[in-house]
Amino acid sequence: MARQSNPTTSEANGRLWGARAQDWADVQEAVHRPLYEAVLAKTNVNSGTSYFDVGCGSGMAAQMARALGAEVSGLDAAADLLHIARTRTPSAKLHRGDLEKLPFADNTFDVVTGFNSFQYAGNLEGALWEARRVTKDDGWVAVVVWGRPDGMEAAEIVSALKPFMPAPPPGAPGPFALSNEDALHQFAINAGLNPAEIFDVECPFCYPNVSTAVRGQSSSGVARKAAEFSSDQAVEDAYKRVSTKFLQPDGSVRINARFLCLLARLQT
Repeated sequence: MARQSNPTTSEANGRLWGARAQDWADVQEAVHRPLYEAVLAKTNVNSGTSYFDVGCGSGMAAQMARALGAEVSGLDAAADLLHIARTRTPSAKLHRGDLEKLPFADNTFDVVTGFNSFQYAGNLEGALWEARRVTKDDGWVAVVVWGRPDGMEAAEIVSALKPFMPAPPPGAPGPFALSNEDALHQFAINAGLNPAEIFDVECPFCYPNVSTAVRGQSSSGVARKAAEFSSDQAVEDAYKRVSTKFLQPDGSVRINARFLCLLARLQT
């Protein structure tokens, strides 16, 4: 099957997502652990699995896969995040590059995951086509995106940045563009995949206090982009307002979050 052309996005994404790499690794990545556990279990990652994480960040999912016995590879745009990932999992084969142009041969991996990563590609379908290309014929591709925003507390984290973001170009997908089963299903089909299962994962964002919540939330590439168009203080103040809404009696913060996960095979 023919696939779309692949514009690259690593330069911009690498700068933004690497700006506060240590904060991401220490705080924000950690709140996603239940999500990583669920997907690794669903795809049966174990000893002998060849596993590849697309947009691996600072490497928590890769580290968890390695602990299960998998042979691990990953790719990310941010050199500073990859430095942390290499420290965590020295045996992993980690690369800096573009989601739209993966440095691997066809039919290489048993399991390929993208945790909230494909939507940051310049060409979403092109990036998923690449994930499909490097997956074995009997392998799994897992696409993970934000869950439906209605009734999800974490949607307020996303919306908090809207006043500080530049106007998106016409037709640009929003952060919840794939956050329904029909859209996610079609996204997979358009990239030559055969959807097998779509399921939700509840993944509450838990922090010991408001300041840690703000530190973690402010570390994302999206937050860094908003700060460039406003200021660090404006972004942090916005996140403080959101986090304070979900303050618990013991001073901790708990923000309910939900992710939508699609498991797919290659079309035959």
